[in-house]
Amino acid sequence: MPSSPCCQPGGVLRRLQAYKRCVRLVESGELPSDRAAETVGLLMLEAHHLPGSALAELATLFVELIKGGNLSNAKSLELFSTLLTRLASSKESLAYGKGELSGEEFKKQLINTLCSSRWDHQCVIPLTNMFRDVPLSGEELQFVVEKVLRMFSKVDLQEIPPLVYQLLLLSAKGSKKAVLEGIITFFNQLDKKQKEEQQVPESEDLEVATVPLDQLRYVEGTVILHIVSVISLDKDLGKELIKHLKAEQQRDPGKALCPFSVALLLSVAVKHKSEERVFDFLKASIMKSCKDQQLIQGSKFLQDLFPQQYDVSAIILEVVESSAFGWDLVTQGLMGLGFSLMESYEPKKFLGGKIAEASCGLSKMPAQQQACRLGANILLETFKVHELIRSEILEQVLNRVITNAASPISHFIDLLSNIVVSAPLVLQNSSSKVTETFDNLSFLPLDVVQGLLKAVQPLLKVSMSARDSLILVLRKAIFSRQLDARKAAVAGFLLLLKNFKILGSLTSSQCSQAIGASQVQADIHACYNSAANEAFCLEILGSLKRCLSQQADVRLMLYEGFYDVLRRNSQLGNSIMETLLSQIKRYYEPQPDLLPPLKLEGCIVAQEDQIFLQEPLAHLLSCIQHCLAWCKNTMHMCPGPVEEDEEEEEEDSVGFLENLEEILDSITRRMIKSELEDFELDKSADFSQSSGVGVKNNIYAILVMGVCEVLIEYNFSIGNFSKNKFEEVLGLFQCYNKLFEILKEKAGKNKSALLNKTPRSFLSMSFVSTLLTALFRDSAQSHEESLAVLRSSSEFTRYAVSVALQKVQQLEETGQTDGPDGQNPEKMFQNLCKITQVLLWRYTSIPTAVEESGKKKGKSISLLCLEGLLKIFNSVQQLYRPKMPQFLRALDVTNDEGEEVEINVTEKAAFQIRQFQRSLVNQLGSAEDDFNSKEALSLVTLLSTLSKLLEPSSSQFVQFFSWTVKICKESNLEDAPCCKALLTLLFNLHILYKSPVSLLRELAQDIHSRLGDIDQDIEVEDRSHFAIVNSKTAAPTACLLVLAQAEKVLEEVDWLIKKLNHLGSETSEDSSQASNQIQSLEKAIILQLGTLLTAYHELVQTALPAGSCVDTLLRSLNKTYTILTSLVKHYLQVCRSAPGTIPGRLEKLVKLSGSHLTPQCYSFITYVQNIHSESLSFAEEKKKKKREDESAVVATVMAKVLRESKPIPNLIFAIEQYEKFLIHLSKKAKVNLMQYMKLSTSRDFRISTSTLESTLQEHNTEEAENEPDNNQTSTAEQPSENEEPQKKRRRKK
Repeated sequence: MPSSPCCQPGGVLRRLQAYKRCVRLVESGELPSDRAAETVGLLMLEAHHLPGSALAELATLFVELIKGGNLSNAKSLELFSTLLTRLASSKESLAYGKGELSGEEFKKQLINTLCSSRWDHQCVIPLTNMFRDVPLSGEELQFVVEKVLRMFSKVDLQEIPPLVYQLLLLSAKGSKKAVLEGIITFFNQLDKKQKEEQQVPESEDLEVATVPLDQLRYVEGTVILHIVSVISLDKDLGKELIKHLKAEQQRDPGKALCPFSVALLLSVAVKHKSEERVFDFLKASIMKSCKDQQLIQGSKFLQDLFPQQYDVSAIILEVVESSAFGWDLVTQGLMGLGFSLMESYEPKKFLGGKIAEASCGLSKMPAQQQACRLGANILLETFKVHELIRSEILEQVLNRVITNAASPISHFIDLLSNIVVSAPLVLQNSSSKVTETFDNLSFLPLDVVQGLLKAVQPLLKVSMSARDSLILVLRKAIFSRQLDARKAAVAGFLLLLKNFKILGSLTSSQCSQAIGASQVQADIHACYNSAANEAFCLEILGSLKRCLSQQADVRLMLYEGFYDVLRRNSQLGNSIMETLLSQIKRYYEPQPDLLPPLKLEGCIVAQEDQIFLQEPLAHLLSCIQHCLAWCKNTMHMCPGPVEEDEEEEEEDSVGFLENLEEILDSITRRMIKSELEDFELDKSADFSQSSGVGVKNNIYAILVMGVCEVLIEYNFSIGNFSKNKFEEVLGLFQCYNKLFEILKEKAGKNKSALLNKTPRSFLSMSFVSTLLTALFRDSAQSHEESLAVLRSSSEFTRYAVSVALQKVQQLEETGQTDGPDGQNPEKMFQNLCKITQVLLWRYTSIPTAVEESGKKKGKSISLLCLEGLLKIFNSVQQLYRPKMPQFLRALDVTNDEGEEVEINVTEKAAFQIRQFQRSLVNQLGSAEDDFNSKEALSLVTLLSTLSKLLEPSSSQFVQFFSWTVKICKESNLEDAPCCKALLTLLFNLHILYKSPVSLLRELAQDIHSRLGDIDQDIEVEDRSHFAIVNSKTAAPTACLLVLAQAEKVLEEVDWLIKKLNHLGSETSEDSSQASNQIQSLEKAIILQLGTLLTAYHELVQTALPAGSCVDTLLRSLNKTYTILTSLVKHYLQVCRSAPGTIPGRLEKLVKLSGSHLTPQCYSFITYVQNIHSESLSFAEEKKKKKREDESAVVATVMAKVLRESKPIPNLIFAIEQYEKFLIHLSKKAKVNLMQYMKLSTSRDFRISTSTLESTLQEHNTEEAENEPDNNQTSTAEQPSENEEPQKKRRRKK
């Protein structure tokens, strides 16, 4: 080098040759690595002496080496970066091709050439690292970044993380958005390929498989780690990530939020303290996704436009699943997001039960509830996948249960229960936290206490300390001053009794339902359990006996809980029966001839001047009756040999049972003999709530009615179809019914809310199903004589069906019913199936028209059965949706239960629909006097409920839809509620079949034809598409329904326009696909709006009555013009970005709005103002009469007119805004769109020709005979302004 100075041409050539030789030597691999590094270092030191031409030649050499794939030693690239840097600062003009370039431009050309050529996959990382040391312009950096991103697919997957790291470091120079977008897109495409391969059977395309899933996930985890670490150094990169995803989410959510990007966001959020921003963004995305899904699923029109639906929820759950592959940074973010979702979208009120929440179909669930459910699923799945975070999740859930107890926390209780089911022993690690939670039980609401104790119950079986601390808390609570605390203590003790089984207890089929019985197997402590559990349970029973002297609410809980305890822990039977026997003896009159048999005065207590119920006697008897029945069934089922030490216990048990049976039989006999006067209750008694005597009588009446119901169930159950027993049942019912009629009569006079409310029946759900089956379906010869006793009483039959309705209503509202097994979902479902079978048979076999309604007032039994069926189908869809196939199968009487075949829900539902279709056709075809409006309405509602079970793509759905259209076209119904129900059903079906805009147009034409025109001189052509729209139903019923449906169509169009705007702003590679989608959306939007305008064209010319129809139409028109303006703005944006002609379809739409809507809108406004002025003048006349009693009426009329006038200026403003943007679009597109719009009427100064004419006629009455021609011309000129709308009406076909 020293002998070859750069100041001499020969020296430069020798140096150049030496550089070339050394570079080739280094790349040949002949030199050891340390020698190669020394050589490159020496060359770099001398590089600054080289002239520009030599630098250019050497740099070109490197480019050729890279292009040829001959670059093997990355160390030599350090020299290349030095050469490029020196070139950039070179002031010489360098030869390039036939011309000359500056050093900076030469460097740019080299980089361009390099990025356009093929790179060996081994040199991608070194080259990316090299460019960090080279000064690059924005354009050059873009070349490099795009080239490296293109190389991602060529590089081995294991090389991706270091390459990403180098690229991220390079992004410090710029192009952050491009780098992040490229990385996210690459992994998104890999994930999609992976999913596609998993869907393909293994036998196909095995050689095309990309990479194993676990390998891909580990690589993604490493890349996330690199990105998070680089963001620590460059905060702007993190801001750019969130900014990019927010913008991309608006355009294409599927591209923006993929599993990789969501995991990346959550990792960045936790590491860099930006949880709030990220969580808000993700929550907004989730809510948008849920709402969009609901909108699309509810409309066939939208489903055709968007066949592929995007679901953020599924993506986030996929992140949870993938986080098992070492994505440690994501776990905290997932936990935070889960809790944030659950707290932000918590339920507004307690749902009746966990069943209702768990079984509701996702498509029907509100978006907020879906988001809350997603939060719970995220936490549950994260809990299952990551052991390290389990304790933290559990503690946070317990904290929220305690601190948020005042607000609805059923979702946290459910989550806690699911967590414990998934990993019961995790509670042992957090037993101190659970114990701390127990200390707060006294301050929590009862339902929270019950849910909490059920959830943590498995811990009590394995942790002595937790159990002891709970018992201590419950013992304190049982003597608390707070009633809720005492009730919580009873609930806790009952739960313990149910679940700590004594050795030898029978395992009934229900025992498997015990919370935790299958969660934690405590049988390893069998020696401890058999000895200690008995003493433990007896000790608890002793504590509970003290509660029998407390308030009625506490006693009621005990009576409702004893049956479950006995059923699950049969060894406690003697203690429980003894307790119940001693309790009933307090109120039982032992002398067999004394009437009444019960001491009701002991059941009430007086405090100062108020009277309260002290002993819920009917609940006590109900508990005795159910426990007695269970014990007798158990003894019959298990009559095996008895050991000597158990013989004495069994004798005691038999003694208790016999005593209780004698008491119930004695009460039955004497209750039948008793008159109401024996209870001091008769028609003359005071039942008002304002006096102490009235309150006492009400309590007595409800107690006696409850006792009668309990005895009805008892005697029917033990009667074994004995005629005598059934006569006793009827006698008890007559006692019940007398009191019921008296209370009903007093309630009618008193109008008291308490009296109007029918008390809940004491009959159990299983007994109701048994009773109905016996009354309606039992055809056994041996039972005929006894059942004839009950069947002879239509009142008893009506009562049985009414109780079934009440039970189903309670189940629908709360998710459970009173009585045994009321909280057992499986038993409730079985009972529902049986009741539905009976009611369905009764209704279809004996129609209402055939049935003798009798002289008594009230609904017929068939109508009650129909109401029951409607409630049951609603309840099953709400609570037991996953079991719908089994439910429909149970209703099919022809079904062979032995066959286990797949159940087609659509076919089964269609079969049931056909039965109710026949009933509805019979109703609609009956004479006017025989038409039952309530039955027809119930039938339509039931058909609407069943139609939700039909698959919209099935032939059965199309048949039902066609039948509904036919009914609406042919039925001239004048009953408004039935008309509303039928039209609502028609719309609901039509939306799932196709867009309803053409239907709306036809209905609007019918409404116009029925109500007449706003111009009384014009006769509207008599057209009738749908007979159901007639003079009595056209307004407000049909009109409001049409406008409501038009509102939904406008919402869909508005949503599509927003989608269109986002698609228009997207600059993606597959622009042809986006262009096709834009064109299809534009076509769909314009067709929808065009058809809708023709419907509005009819409605604005209709002489609608003042009130809700006019008000709703004005608001709907306002929204229509607002959406038309949004569409015009979209085309304005299109013209700005790509000047050109607007589509002909838009021009036709504008023409239609100008000819068929705007002029008619102004005429309609005039019509509305005339109506209002008439109302005001009428009010003014009343005012002049100065009647005090009518002043309020006048004020109401004026307020109503003022309220209904408010939408008019808003509508005018919307029209003018539409025309304003049309002018802008005309200028941009160079098309005169305003030629179709007529000059708007001035709202400030307007001459009414009709008013002017009448005034002139009055003024010139004396000249009327002399000037007949003038009057004729003035009247002839009047229609000239209104000529256009009239012509348009004549053109309609």
